[in-house]
Amino acid sequence: MVVGAVHGAWIALTLSAAALPWWLAAAALAVVLAWHNSVQHEAVHGHPTSSERVNAAIAALPLGLWMPFASYRRLHLEHHRCALLTDPARDTESFYVAPARWRALPAPVAALLTFNNCLLGRLTVGPLLAVGRYWFAEARAATTGDRDRVLREWGPHLALVAGLLAWLSLVCALPLWLYAMAAYGGLALTLIRSFAEHRPAGGQEARTATVEASLFWRLLFLGNNYHVLHHRRPALPWYRLIRTYRRQRRGRGDIVFDGYSDLFRRYILRPKDSPLHPSAAAGGAD
Repeated sequence: MVVGAVHGAWIALTLSAAALPWWLAAAALAVVLAWHNSVQHEAVHGHPTSSERVNAAIAALPLGLWMPFASYRRLHLEHHRCALLTDPARDTESFYVAPARWRALPAPVAALLTFNNCLLGRLTVGPLLAVGRYWFAEARAATTGDRDRVLREWGPHLALVAGLLAWLSLVCALPLWLYAMAAYGGLALTLIRSFAEHRPAGGQEARTATVEASLFWRLLFLGNNYHVLHHRRPALPWYRLIRTYRRQRRGRGDIVFDGYSDLFRRYILRPKDSPLHPSAAAGGAD
């Protein structure tokens, strides 16, 4: 049902966006693109069907443009297998920086990364930093021995992107700048979800947080705001994740935020922590 709603909403919006005020079309598409990212996340974890191929086919359409689904799947599963979440040397989804790299950064870059650790920064420059870091890593991989993997992931992706852009331009008469703005906004919304999911801490369990979100955010992120439970039971589909969380008690020491409004109150302008990873600074010991 959710898969049909996401793709149906995308088709309806792209067909009608040229007739809407540009800001309304961009905002509505951004919400749908963030929702589509949540569908892709579900597909990575084996939903909505029991077939990996079917799930990949459902999620492969690159509505967000910037990353092949195959690459997202590979990196996200590596994140779940990581024994030291947030460690920049091990965690593929870490927002933190190792000490040696931090010391080598120019002061403006360090300030930019620190700004990215507040919510205003994550919403404004966060998508640019995330895309830039990923594309740089892929370009380096293509020239340092991982070319076959890069071609295998990017070839089908670029073909699908070409078809998607043809749909937008030739069928919908939708300006590509408007869609690019919507894609940026969709990634920014997704980065709200990941903002508080993980933090450096002494033990693996303490590195993951839960956000007790309102209905809008729960549906937009398909329950991934219950991130502690998701890491404990990653195979649970989103609707069972939500019901399971409501039945269980909080664990002692669990990090829980009272909704995304709570995060905005605390961290809209104040960094939640330093981009320098503390356990890495101590030599990686936990």
